[in-house]
Amino acid sequence: MYFSRTTLLYMLIFTLLLHKVVGDDPLFHICSSSENYTANGPFDTNLKQLMDYLSTKVPPTGFGFGSVGQAQTRVNGLALCRGDVSSTDCKSCVVEANSEIRKRCPYKEGAIIWYDYCLLKYSNEEFFGKIDNKNKFYMWNVQKVNDPASFNQKTKDLISRLSNEANRSPLLYATGELELEESKKLYGLAQCTRDLSSIDCKKCLDGAISELPNCCDGKEGGRVVGGSCNFRYEIYPFVNA
Repeated sequence: MYFSRTTLLYMLIFTLLLHKVVGDDPLFHICSSSENYTANGPFDTNLKQLMDYLSTKVPPTGFGFGSVGQAQTRVNGLALCRGDVSSTDCKSCVVEANSEIRKRCPYKEGAIIWYDYCLLKYSNEEFFGKIDNKNKFYMWNVQKVNDPASFNQKTKDLISRLSNEANRSPLLYATGELELEESKKLYGLAQCTRDLSSIDCKKCLDGAISELPNCCDGKEGGRVVGGSCNFRYEIYPFVNA
């Protein structure tokens, strides 16, 4: 079959756009259980049913959790999409996360995976309503600012403000900005999984904020990302308008 250069170009652009929406590489993943389940066994069947449920339940509101099965074959799971993400992109992310987590953590009874747009977590242990301090990672911009002390304080001020706003929001989510010198701005985001109470959301985010010096000292951008909450800051806008 023959394709013109223009057709091939359009196909390439479409493929890249599709990849951008549903196929971005995961930010990180953790196979959180050493226990294995049997392919096509009861746990596997329950996991598949739970993932089908989450892929339907989560997109309309951006969050969902549930359990399938009993006793040793019970599977608990949740998925959270970033607060500014459309329901279409949310669903695509959750479906992609389900596929990818099986490749990266085959037959594990507990795992978590993060993308820019969503996180997906499941376990044979019940974890709803509990702050997850075990599953966590950092990301940062390699570029450093000129005045680290001043920038670090402004970053902490912004994220602390967003932490207070997020725990008072029904979505446990907040974004905002702060003026810097020379007409520049600092942009931030804070979010918790909605199985947490507002008190625990604040506690989770405050714990993450306390790790700013370890994660992002003097960096132009950074994130502390966990299984129950996360924050991010950048010197450019990164959420959807």
